[in-house]
Amino acid sequence: MRPRTWVLLLAALFALMQLATVEGRDTPDSKNYVSYALSLTGADKREAAAATIDHYCAGKAAMAHRAQLVDVVRFHAPDPAPRVLEECREQEWRQVEARLAAGDTAGHTVPFMPERFMRIFEVRPGYPLVLAPFVALLGVTWGVWTAGVLITCAGGVLAYLVLRTLAPVPLALTGMALYLVLPCGTTAMRPMTEGLMLALTLAALWGCALVLGGTRPRAGLALVAGALFALFTVKHSQALFLGACLAAAGVAVAVRRRWRGIPAGRGPVALCVVGCAGALGTVLVSRLLDYPSVSDSVQDLLTDHFARPDRERPWAEFFQLQGNFWMEWARRQLWEPFFVAALAAGVLGARRRPAFGVFLAAAACTGILNQAGHPDINIWGDRLITLAWLLPVLGVPLLLEPVLRRAVVPAQGAPAEPVG
Repeated sequence: MRPRTWVLLLAALFALMQLATVEGRDTPDSKNYVSYALSLTGADKREAAAATIDHYCAGKAAMAHRAQLVDVVRFHAPDPAPRVLEECREQEWRQVEARLAAGDTAGHTVPFMPERFMRIFEVRPGYPLVLAPFVALLGVTWGVWTAGVLITCAGGVLAYLVLRTLAPVPLALTGMALYLVLPCGTTAMRPMTEGLMLALTLAALWGCALVLGGTRPRAGLALVAGALFALFTVKHSQALFLGACLAAAGVAVAVRRRWRGIPAGRGPVALCVVGCAGALGTVLVSRLLDYPSVSDSVQDLLTDHFARPDRERPWAEFFQLQGNFWMEWARRQLWEPFFVAALAAGVLGARRRPAFGVFLAAAACTGILNQAGHPDINIWGDRLITLAWLLPVLGVPLLLEPVLRRAVVPAQGAPAEPVG
């Protein structure tokens, strides 16, 4: 089959697998994005609240039903879904009604939480803009599911395109499959920003591969710049992290080449300039638009989403929490070292393309930075650090390249041809 047929087949297989769980993927933050998307379709606050609460609570009821079916003590008890659904609706409406009655009706999101917390989501229109046409056409449940499938498959296709720029088709297909089956695919399916963040980071990496390969440098730079701009609308802190990390990678590659006595080349320097522009532009525009600051983010973390008074010494507490978090994180990784082993394999593979490997490692580091900004050990599904999984997604196929070359056997009666 042609490569595009394999790509479509992998995407279709992934979509069929996701039919097993249509409801129950939401996190508490998903309500904010869904209500934002509904407001973009023209729904007023109460209409958006009703549709969002029904969807969120139906997901909780579905999870309770599935959990009860395999409970060794209560599997023969009555279905808890109706009770969970009713209790969830009552709780959510109680909070929303109180805030609406108090006049908290500004912005696009439904006031599920205090206004100061909701402000964080008001400045992230990117994902709701993508989600809006799907919920308008298919309703909330199937619209959210369909958007998740398409966003995740788009990320898989971009992983294929990045690797196809660097390696033969089988390795590119391997990277796409890894993206879909590793936590990247699971996290991207959640109604959250991570799916778009992963896809846009891969788009930026594709641009880096085009620039460094010298095939289409202008298109590659435009792709990186466009990805950074889109990331700003999805989550501006991620645009800042990626821009800064790409700039650092460009400097590292240029210095390394100079150290070895070879020209730095235009590619790394150009990528450094675009990364710097993206990072500086993010800082300037976010301040100009009065986006929530880093201090706001720290207070949000330490006050349980502003449910408690602001901390008097937030940074001292934040850095103390950082030390505690990473010690516990390291302990858990040593207990179950699959993630660390995958990162190590990704590093070894990335070394086969040294210049691109530096940019790949830089992009993966944004996941570490994202997690460091929210040192909460109980965060949903380790989703904040998911971007670090791009290192094994793209690095492991490159690590397998020698195996592929040795495994190629010429067809009978045909001359041997090198792969790629």
